[in-house]
Amino acid sequence: MMIRKTLLSCALKKRATKLSAGSLMVLCLSTGAALVPLTVHAQNFESAQRQQLDSVVAVVNDGVIMRSELDDRIAQVEQQAAAQGGNLPPRNQLAQQVLERMVMDEIQLQMARRANLSVDDTELNRQLRSIAESNGMTLDQFADAIEADGMTLADVREDVRREMLMRQVQQRQISQRVTVSDRDVERFLSQQPSQQQGQAFIEETRARHILVELTPTRNENQARARAEEARQRLQQGADFASVAREYSDDRGSAMNGGDLGWVRPGQTVPAFEEAMTSLSPNQLSEPVRSQFGYHVIEVLERRRQDVTEESRREQVRQAIFQRRANEELQTWQREIREQAFVDIRL
Repeated sequence: MMIRKTLLSCALKKRATKLSAGSLMVLCLSTGAALVPLTVHAQNFESAQRQQLDSVVAVVNDGVIMRSELDDRIAQVEQQAAAQGGNLPPRNQLAQQVLERMVMDEIQLQMARRANLSVDDTELNRQLRSIAESNGMTLDQFADAIEADGMTLADVREDVRREMLMRQVQQRQISQRVTVSDRDVERFLSQQPSQQQGQAFIEETRARHILVELTPTRNENQARARAEEARQRLQQGADFASVAREYSDDRGSAMNGGDLGWVRPGQTVPAFEEAMTSLSPNQLSEPVRSQFGYHVIEVLERRRQDVTEESRREQVRQAIFQRRANEELQTWQREIREQAFVDIRL
């Protein structure tokens, strides 16, 4: 069973959906880019012999790629080809192709280290769980399958971490090099047959809030009392923005006077949304408890938005961005390969 490729790489590729123009999501990677070097596993006498014969096959800037790593990667590719019934080029040509992909991986990982990028353990665990679920397994079943293939969950975690780091580097670089303007979207839509679409509306609420968190030095009663104190000051005519900057523990919105902008259904936690929905414009809520603490909420205004046309335009924007991003990824990889010091020693 080819756990490393069929479960790991393919699942990662499924997860690598698209990089949005307004947020850093995930670039679709080619199959070659998803290959991840195998770790050298010490196995008694055979491993000792292997380590004695190990040698450097490539110098990449200030890093090296060892013969044992290349052999592991080649073995992985050969196993995959055998499982899928594919044909491979001659061994020496295959080694050159595999080593070139490893060089590209090493360059990108070095860039990640220089940029002090890291992968949070919570996000890493979420990714592993997603890989398991995409293959119809629980995380425990996935770990058992990995062990049956002669590996450990720690090995796979490291491979996934490396892949995620490379994607972070790619996202940072490509998102700065690709833009999609409103004119691009309009031009694309003008070239499409006119479509009759039904309208779909949602109600958006523009709101602001003050959040008082529970902390090691502020218990439930103290947090509620502080939220009530902020509310009383607002009722006495104090400026909301000033009170928010003084009282609110939501530092992001506090710097903006507590303003949350336009909020759509489902974008806030249920307790907050329920309280916000019940308010009329310019009405102030009682302190509302959520998992974040106590909120004092004020609704400023409401509006209806046609999301059918908006959704269509966003889909077009994403499609144009993704196509350009994939093209730019290849250009960028050629550039960083040319700029790197690489000494192949096959």
